[in-house]
Amino acid sequence: MPESQGELRDSPHPAGASSAAAVVAAPVSAAPAVVAHPRTLRWELWLRDLFISLAIAAFIIIFIYQPVKVEGTSMMPSLADHERIFVNKFVYRLEPIERGDIVVFRYPRDPSQSYIKRVIGVAGDRIHIDGGQVYVNDQPLDEDYVPPAYTDVQSLQEMVVPAQSYFVLGDHRNMSRDSRDFGSVNQSYIYGKAVFGYWPMDKLGRLR
Repeated sequence: MPESQGELRDSPHPAGASSAAAVVAAPVSAAPAVVAHPRTLRWELWLRDLFISLAIAAFIIIFIYQPVKVEGTSMMPSLADHERIFVNKFVYRLEPIERGDIVVFRYPRDPSQSYIKRVIGVAGDRIHIDGGQVYVNDQPLDEDYVPPAYTDVQSLQEMVVPAQSYFVLGDHRNMSRDSRDFGSVNQSYIYGKAVFGYWPMDKLGRLR
């Protein structure tokens, strides 16, 4: 708030008054200057910076990135039980969900729970599984993120992914409840993309 400025105006001489007469303004006593103690000033600046940092962090967490903890082994070896990651909750406002994305969504049979899986098929794709081998539009899917020890021998008859829906699977195929069990996931249930692992430190980095 800018300091208020005092204004001093000279009073005009009355008409016909002697030139010897003078109007003298009463002296105005200046307010004593207040000097902030350097330590107090530092605390004020620190609190201001802390408030701004917390506000920015809250905005990022609420609207963009959310830290989450993975529970379960259905996404091993890509994501381990109790691994901590960041989920981007804004990215799908800017770009479409694509095959290979690791997404977080509300479980269709109980929206109070959240699941994390990999997108295998998008709307209109024809999916079938033969002895563990996944086919998308009759083409075998090369899944280097599923080591031999994590595969299974399940089969699934061909299905077409409905509009605005996605077929999702866990990377640990014989330990995952996914679209083979509960069907495709509507886009309205998907609320984020897993993008970055931050704990444990040996898993630090971008998710793929």
